[in-house]
Amino acid sequence: MRANSVVGLPERRDAFLPIAVGGLSAGILDLTQALILFGTRVPLGIAAGLLGRQAVHGGGIAIYVMGVLLHFSIALSTATVYYIASRRLEFLKQHWLICGLFYGAAVDQVMTLVVLPLSALHSYGPYKLHDLLLGILVHMFTVGLPISFSVRRFAK
Repeated sequence: MRANSVVGLPERRDAFLPIAVGGLSAGILDLTQALILFGTRVPLGIAAGLLGRQAVHGGGIAIYVMGVLLHFSIALSTATVYYIASRRLEFLKQHWLICGLFYGAAVDQVMTLVVLPLSALHSYGPYKLHDLLLGILVHMFTVGLPISFSVRRFAK
């Protein structure tokens, strides 16, 4: 910590750039691939995780924007978790490529096996192997790598 600063302030300032760049990059890449693969109603499906399926039928622009904002809050949260872990586990920055790939796979599995079943969608298996593998591969590259690279590049 710097001697002439307020307690805790430098740590927050140092964390902002890697979390913001990693989270926003991952959010943009992941949302773009989802829109390409599944269509423009994806943000409505994200909002349904909070509101339930019935709440988004005929959902307008407000629910669409809510879905986009939820998506980016999740992406920024995952970047924050990786950043915090990298403060204690130096290898997350040193081996960012392999760690990012594994982190993206882990994020996908947490979303699939924990978050979605607990959401208002109550979405759970059985899962097709093809869908599980595709989700893991996509999130390795669209979520894990942008976050791990950002933390390696911008974290002090």
